[in-house]
Parts: sequence; structure tokens; C-alpha cells
Amino acid sequence: MGNEARLQDILTQLDGGLDAALDRLCDFLRIPSISTDPAHAGDVRRAAEWLRDELTGLGFDAQVHDTPGHPMVTARSPKGDARPLLFYGHYDVQPVDPLELWDRPPFAPAIEDGPKGRVIRARGASDDKGQLMTFVEAFRAWKAVHGSLPTDLILLFEGEEESGSPSLRPFLRDHAEDLRASLAVICDTGLYADGRPAITTQLRGLVGQEVVIHAADRDLHSGSFGGLAANPIMILAQALAALKDGTGRVTLPGFYDGVADLPEALARDWQALDFDAGGFLSRVGLSQPIGEAGRTPLEMVWNQPTAEINGIAGGYAGDGFKTVLPAMARAKVSFRLTGTQDPQAIRAAFQDHVRRFLPADCRVEFHDHGASPASVMDITDPAFDQARTALSEEWGRDAAFIGAGGSIPIAGDFKQILGMDSLLIGFASDDDRIHSPNEKYDVEAFAKGARSWARILTALRS
Repeated sequence: MGNEARLQDILTQLDGGLDAALDRLCDFLRIPSISTDPAHAGDVRRAAEWLRDELTGLGFDAQVHDTPGHPMVTARSPKGDARPLLFYGHYDVQPVDPLELWDRPPFAPAIEDGPKGRVIRARGASDDKGQLMTFVEAFRAWKAVHGSLPTDLILLFEGEEESGSPSLRPFLRDHAEDLRASLAVICDTGLYADGRPAITTQLRGLVGQEVVIHAADRDLHSGSFGGLAANPIMILAQALAALKDGTGRVTLPGFYDGVADLPEALARDWQALDFDAGGFLSRVGLSQPIGEAGRTPLEMVWNQPTAEINGIAGGYAGDGFKTVLPAMARAKVSFRLTGTQDPQAIRAAFQDHVRRFLPADCRVEFHDHGASPASVMDITDPAFDQARTALSEEWGRDAAFIGAGGSIPIAGDFKQILGMDSLLIGFASDDDRIHSPNEKYDVEAFAKGARSWARILTALRS
């Protein structure tokens, strides 16, 4: 039987087994695997064991690995002569607070009718249990048709993604030989805003930095000391305001080292997306794009680095009025990185920048809040075009190569530690309410997601 005939049999198998697949997903969603809450440590382990048992039942060699935090689940299919692929997802979920805003208990999943069709309503439905299970259901249907699993698959399902993945990098280093493949496949992404399928080919990195400026040894009366004593809020405000010039470019020396212009092919693809910046901003009560002059909106959110002030505090901000010169001021600042920008060089440049504004009798302290480089995939790998064709055939729309303004550190970890690029494909929608009350996942996304993986697996093994 040819590949095309067998693919059609797999797709038919998935369609006929959708109700049973939804039942399995609901069983998985009932486990409150909240990794940030120590009270749910047992539930996180129970979810890991549920996955191990499910994968073992399909014929994978599956294991639960203890870590200093929550468990990792790995699984392998039989070895063969196919291209080795590493599939990644996470089985832990966000907390459910505020509970009173949920329309139903967050761990009592249900299939509901929504404005665009049926949805699966539960915490973790979209992020990331429903997405992860699109992998598993595709493997299940493949085995039902072929009589065996696809060869040379490695699965890695994490239990700490929602709590910062503290055990992940050490685990990757310790198990590098067992996990290394030719390409990683990550399902923790989504469809493009207009619902078309998408492959994320680049992700921005991130540097987080807190700065605290200390001046006098106490708060001062502004009538007695104003104009004479240093005001740390003013010092901090001046330093932060000077981070950008009048054209929107960041002023830190060396900041743009490693930032590459958008390749022409991607520029054409992004232009074809017809991104409406005003419409995008209108969802949050704004209308006018800002940013670096001469850049398109998608360049600014996907391909250009940023400097943003995330919070600033100091002095008196309560009811009424208090004429005080504060003793201290603090701010939290983040930088989104692109290309090959060096996170530690950016951090050092920012710290030097702040120090230049500091009077001799004041002091500054810095608190680091993580640093990860950007990830840019090599889309000349034939797998990217094969996956794009497979997605286009399934969804009836041309799949897009897109960027992401946020960060998915695991993609960078796979590149740095295991030496491989990642194929980032997911089926979440902008309205899935991930991390919020009433999270949902479209039944169509779940069904077509599994069908998409069946097509991609077939294409990568042709």
C-alpha cells in the first residue's frame, strides 16, 4: 500500500476515533497538575504516570524520571532508518485563580458549544495538554493502520514549564545522548491570528533586569531638601527615558550587534499576511502603532529587539498627597532579543548605562531575572517546506512561516544543548484564554491538529 493510501486510512482512523480521543483528553485534564503549587506535587506526578502508562500501552518504551522538581516523561519508539525526531510538550498547567471567574470547575472538563463550534473547556485544554495529545493521537492512528509505531521517535514531556523549567536544562545535559535527534518538534504554539496554520521559525530572546537606586538614608521633606538632595526617582526616570532616541532606536552601545535584517523570502511571506496593526491594537483600546521608524509592524514585534519598562516604583503613591523625596526608587526592565544578540552583553550595557546617571553619593543595585538568546531556525531544512505543504493540505489554506514576539526557551535549549533546530507547530487560537479563567481548546483544532501530525509524519518519512 502506498504512502498516500495509508495516509488516508490514518486520517479516517482519526476521524472515527475522535470521540474516544476526546474522552482520553478529558481524563488527562481531570488531573490538576499545577506545577507552581507544592500542594499539587502529587497530582503532577500522577499526570506524568498517566502519560507513561498511555505511551507504554501504545508500544513506546516510556519512563518517568525524577528530578529535583517535577518529573520528566520520556518515551522511545523502536529504532529504524528514519530521520530521528524529538517531540516536546508539557503536561503541567497554570493555577486556576481567580476561581470565582470560572463558569465551571476548571478540572471538570466538558465539551461545550461555542460561537465557532465545539470547544473543550478546562484548565490545560489548550496549554498544553490538548496540544500534546494531538501528537499521541496521531501516533495511535498510525499504529492502528501500519501495525506498528513510526520508528525513531523520541518524546519528552515536561512537568515544570509553567514554573520556569528549573530542572529542564540539567536534564537535557544529563540525557543528551538519549535525547539528541535531527530535529525537535514543539507543539506549544498556535495558529496565526486569522486562523491559518503556521510554523514559527524565529523566537525572540529575553533579558529581565531589576534596578534599585538608593539616595538619602531616609525619605526627605521636599521643602527642606528639594533642589539640593538627589531624587532617586528623577535619576531613574532620566536613565530609563534615555534608553531610546527620538526614532525609537535603543541607545545602549552595541545593542544591535547580531541583529539581522529580515530575509527577503520571509519579508514577502510576512507582507502577504496583511497584518492590521491598528486592528490588533484596537483589541486593547489603542489605535496608533509606535516603535522604530522605518520598520513594518510585524518586523517590530517579530524581528526587532525591544527595551521596555515593565514596572516602576518609589516614593508616595497613596491617597492624598505627601511632599517627599524618596530614599529609593526601583524599576523592572525587559529586553526582547533577536538574531545573535548576546543576553549577557545586553545586561552589562544596561547596567553601565544606569551607572552613568548616578551621582557619586548614590548607589545602585541590580537583580537579574533570567536571560535567554533568540532562536532562529534554518528553514532551508526540507522538513520546513514538507511540514508547510502538509499543513496547507489539511487546513485548506496556505500555511505561513511566522515569527513570535515572545520567548519559548526550550527551542533555544534544544539548539544550544542538543544542537538541533525546532519545528514549532501548534493549533491554539488567540481566544483560548490560556492562563486565564475558562480556558478552552477548539475541538476542530484538536481533531485537525492530530490529522496535521499524521500528514507531517508521512511527509517526513517519504
